[in-house]
Amino acid sequence: MTDTYSLIVKFFQDGGLFIVPISIVLVVGAVIIIERWLFLSRERVRNAKAFDEFLPLLRTTDMEKMRLFTRENTAPVVRVIGCGLDMMKVTKHRADIEHSMSEGMLEAMPKMENRTGYLSVLANIATLLGLLGTIVGLIGAFTAVASADPAEKSTLLSQSISVAMNTTAFGLIVAIPLLGFHALLQNKTAAIVKSVEMAAVKFLNIMTYHRLIHAGAAIPAEAEQAEASSKTEVSGATQAA
Repeated sequence: MTDTYSLIVKFFQDGGLFIVPISIVLVVGAVIIIERWLFLSRERVRNAKAFDEFLPLLRTTDMEKMRLFTRENTAPVVRVIGCGLDMMKVTKHRADIEHSMSEGMLEAMPKMENRTGYLSVLANIATLLGLLGTIVGLIGAFTAVASADPAEKSTLLSQSISVAMNTTAFGLIVAIPLLGFHALLQNKTAAIVKSVEMAAVKFLNIMTYHRLIHAGAAIPAEAEQAEASSKTEVSGATQAA
């Protein structure tokens, strides 16, 4: 354990100036990973629990109790269904209600995807800082070798290159886990979104089955007016005949 600690300390001491900003990138990335992982885990459990509690109300099709539940619960899946219930006060057409629930999804999505995209950016920054540190270190090494004693040039050059390469190595050590956790968090977010979409479809299907929602598409206002006028004309022609 002591040897490992000494090796890590020596690595940081020999890494040069760019080890510090790469370490900052590592700390920021770790904070984002921990925060996002805890948040998404909580949201997944909260969504599942909320929908399990809502499902008995959905099967009874008690609209007032369902609306009351969606007002009291803040889980994303419930908020999306709440958008559908609010639209049902205005129209009973499935297409209109589905559009309203899609808007609710668009409102909930940014909260689940927030800050996850920074991880890929931080991984690229760590890699670039490592390369920059190596280039700067090599420039300094060749400059120092140019004015050094010929007998010491070989030793000095090998030591300087070794120090410069430490920066690239540390940059990659930071970047690779950040990219891995970025992919994991994206998959975790996608799983939550799919579960919300599945719950929304189940809600629409049950409401349609109980004939509380019309399965057909909504008729545009122009088409309704044209249909009404044509019925008037037909009625007038019939009366005239």
